[in-house]
Amino acid sequence: MPDINKKKQTGAEEVNWDLSDLYKAIDDPQLKSDKKKVATLADQFANKYKGNVGQLTAGELREALREYENILELIGKIGSFSHLIWTTNTENAKYGKLMQEANELSSEIKQKLVFFDVEWLKIEEDQARDLIEDEKLSHYKHYLETSRRYKEHVLGEEAEQVLSAKNVTGRSAWNRYFDETLGAARFELDGEGLTEQEMLSKLHESDRELREKAHAGLTKKFKELSRSLTFIFNTLLADKHTNDKLRNYDSWISSRNLANEIDDATVETLIKSVTSQYSLVQRFYNLKRELLGYEELYDYDRYAPLLETRKEVNWKRARDIVIGSYSEFHKEMGSIADKFFEHQWIDAAMKPGKRGGAYSASTVPSVHPYVFMNYDGKLRDVQTLAHELGHGVHQYLSREQGPLQAGTPLTTAETASVFGEMLVFQSLKNQLDDPKEKLALLISKIDDTIATVFRQISMNRFENAMHSKRREDGELTTEEFSELWRQQQENLYGDSVTLTESYDIWWCYIPHFLHTPGYVYAYAFGELLVLALYEEYRQSKNGFADRYIDMLRAGGSEWPEDIVGKVGLDITQPTFWDKGLKVFERMIEEAEALTKQINNVN
Repeated sequence: MPDINKKKQTGAEEVNWDLSDLYKAIDDPQLKSDKKKVATLADQFANKYKGNVGQLTAGELREALREYENILELIGKIGSFSHLIWTTNTENAKYGKLMQEANELSSEIKQKLVFFDVEWLKIEEDQARDLIEDEKLSHYKHYLETSRRYKEHVLGEEAEQVLSAKNVTGRSAWNRYFDETLGAARFELDGEGLTEQEMLSKLHESDRELREKAHAGLTKKFKELSRSLTFIFNTLLADKHTNDKLRNYDSWISSRNLANEIDDATVETLIKSVTSQYSLVQRFYNLKRELLGYEELYDYDRYAPLLETRKEVNWKRARDIVIGSYSEFHKEMGSIADKFFEHQWIDAAMKPGKRGGAYSASTVPSVHPYVFMNYDGKLRDVQTLAHELGHGVHQYLSREQGPLQAGTPLTTAETASVFGEMLVFQSLKNQLDDPKEKLALLISKIDDTIATVFRQISMNRFENAMHSKRREDGELTTEEFSELWRQQQENLYGDSVTLTESYDIWWCYIPHFLHTPGYVYAYAFGELLVLALYEEYRQSKNGFADRYIDMLRAGGSEWPEDIVGKVGLDITQPTFWDKGLKVFERMIEEAEALTKQINNVN
C-alpha cells in the first residue's frame, strides 16, 4: 500500500520569490536608510503643510499630493518587504521583529501625516468641489471625491494619532498572533505533523478515508487552540465595535462598504439574491453525492474530486496552462503574467512555517506585484495560480494610477482574479472530448464557484451574526461562535450535506474575519460579475479584450460602476446579480445533462 503522506514532487519545491526589487535582505543597508528617509520626508511634509491645507490653490494641492504619494510609496515599500518575507516563515523571530518594526514605523508616519486628511475634510463643500473640478487636479479627482465621504467618520488629529498608535499593540498585534499561532501549529495525520495548508489540501484528495482523517486531525488541533482563538476573535470584534462607535458608523459592515465604494443597499441586494438561491447548492450536492456513489455526503466530502481532477499537475504544466489561456485572450495579459515566472515574482513552495492560503501583493507602483501561494499539484492549485496572477496582472496594469489610486475597492479587485480562473477553466474544458472528463472538470468548477459565491455569503451571514451578538450580548463563548457558524452552514447546505459535529469549530481558522472584516462578500461580488462578464465576452468578442484591459488599467481611479461600465455592464441594476446566478444554474444543468448522457451510454 502506498504511503499517503509521502511528499510528491510538483516542480514547485524551489519556486521561491526574489524580493530584491524591494530590498536585498532584512539587513540591507538601503532598508535602514529608507526608514530614516521616510521619517525625514514626513517631518518635512508636516512642517510645510500643517495648518495650511485649507489655503492651498489647486496647483499647490497637486504638488502636496505628489509629495504625499512619495512618502506613501516609501513606507509602502518597507511594509511590503517586511510582510512578504514574514509570510514565508511566520516562525522566524527575525522576520516577526522586522514586520513589527515596519508596523510601528507605519503608525509613526501615519500619525505625522494624519493632519492632511483632517484638514482636507474640514474644507467647506463649495471650496472642495471647486478644487476637485479644477483641471490641475484631474488626475486625483476620484481620490479627492472618495475621501470626502469620510467627512463624518474621521476624528480630530490628536484622536486619529492615538488610534493609529494603539493599533500597533491592538488590532495589528492580535492579527499577527493569530497568524503565528496557526502558522506554528502542526496537525497530526498517521503519526506525522503537517502544516494547516498541507492538511487542508488533503480534503481535496480522492481517498475518502484520507479526507476523513485529515478532517479529524484539523478539528482536533482547532479544538486544542480554541481557547486562544476564541479570545482573539472576541478581542478583535470588541476592538472593531469600539472603532465603529468612535467613527459613527451605522453598522459593523458600513466601513467596509464605504471602502468598497458601494452602498449598503447594493450589498443587501447581492446577499439576498445569493441566499435566495441556496437551493442551487443543495441541488448540486445531491447530484455530486450520486456521482460519488455515496449514501450520504459529509462535509469532508464536498471537495472530493472526480476522474480527471485526480491527476496531478506539475509546476511547468501549470505555468503553460495559465500563460496559454491568458495569451489567447489578450497578448499583453499573457506577457505580463509570464513576467512573474521569468523574474521570480512568485513564492509557490510549501514549507514549514509558511502562512496558509494565497494572495497577490501589489506592493508599490514603482516596483511590481508578488504572488504568494502553496502549490500542491492539484488542478485547483492551477486555478489558484490563475486567480492570483489575475490579481497580479490587474495590479501591474494599474500602477500608472499612482499610490493613491492604483488600488481598487475589494468588490472590483476580485474581478480580474476570478476572470483569470474562468479563462483557464474554459480553455481546459474546450480541450476535452470525453464526457466523463468534461463532467469531472465541470464538477470541479462548480465546487469552486460555490466556494466563491455561496460559501462566502454564508460566511458573511456568520460575520453579521457574530458581530451583532458580540455587540448585544458581550463576549462570546467558543460554543456560541460554533452555534452561529453551524446555523449558517445548515441554511446553505440544507439536507444535501451532513454536517458533522466536528465541523462546528471550523469558523476559527478563517483569517478574513479578523484581517479584513466584511471582506468575504467581495468574492461573491467578483464571481457573479465575472460570470456576467464572460457571458458578455462570449456573445460579443469583438473588442472586448481591449476594453477589459482598459478596465484593469483604470485601477481605482473611477467609481466601480463606471469602471465595469467600460465593458458594457451595469452593476447598479437590482437584477444584475441574476445574470451571474443564471449562468451558474446553467452550469449545473450542463452537469446534469452530461451525467444523463454518460448513464445512457453505460
